[in-house]
Amino acid sequence: MSRLADRFAELKRAHRTALIPFLTAGDPGPDATVDFMHALVAAGADAIELGVPFTDPMADGPVIQAACERALAHGTSLRDVLGMVERFRERDIDTPVVLMGYFNPIDSMGLEAFGERARAVGADGVLIVDMTAEEAPDIAPRLVEAGVDPVCLIAPTTGEARIGQICENAAGFIYYVSFKGVTGASSLDTDSLAAQIAPIRRATDLPIGVGFGVRTPDNAAAVAAVADAVIVGSALVREIAEHGDAPATAAEKLGETLAAMRAAIDRADEKQRDEREQEGESI
Repeated sequence: MSRLADRFAELKRAHRTALIPFLTAGDPGPDATVDFMHALVAAGADAIELGVPFTDPMADGPVIQAACERALAHGTSLRDVLGMVERFRERDIDTPVVLMGYFNPIDSMGLEAFGERARAVGADGVLIVDMTAEEAPDIAPRLVEAGVDPVCLIAPTTGEARIGQICENAAGFIYYVSFKGVTGASSLDTDSLAAQIAPIRRATDLPIGVGFGVRTPDNAAAVAAVADAVIVGSALVREIAEHGDAPATAAEKLGETLAAMRAAIDRADEKQRDEREQEGESI
């Protein structure tokens, strides 16, 4: 089993929802990212999603676009990001790391070379934002062969047939985009999430993580009620933007923000466990 599969299996046994924070690697500078990653783990992260900066991040809103610009201003490349994962692994061999980005940098490195290097440094998965369902059969199996889980996106507009097609080529977990639009663009509609996720549950046994729009502890708790993982990005990247001139302060603020979400998720998980126990006693 992969590190991602192990972590999700462990959480399922404990009836706990995963919390997966997102950072743009190299923001605000290349020396800060690894410390930020460790701060997030200490605050309760179950896995980390590490964004590979790109010149045209079309799925991202202004907050993460600005983070990419800050990282690229320091010359942060895909090779640099893989180096950050390698340094993270010097102190943490357990927390899964998923790279998130666009295909162009991977293609420039070469898919096989990327897969080999990603696995060698300890990256567990990759989410290629612009990989279509039609392209996935040519890309995903080569990542799996290298030992890297191809995490796939599903949008609210995706039909059931296409959901099945996407899930066939996915591993690690499914990333469900909670609303139409770019990251950080809108408020999260948690009331409709369960119905939106249902077709994905029918198509795969993979865990389902929900991202885009998780801004507050209440958002995180609401998502935890219906998903296997809560993914939070823009709320954290904003902290880096605000405190980037003082990385130690930024790391502290990241930890505080994530810890509040972790506590809210844990309360939601505990409530669900209590309800299940009460239902069992009433049968």
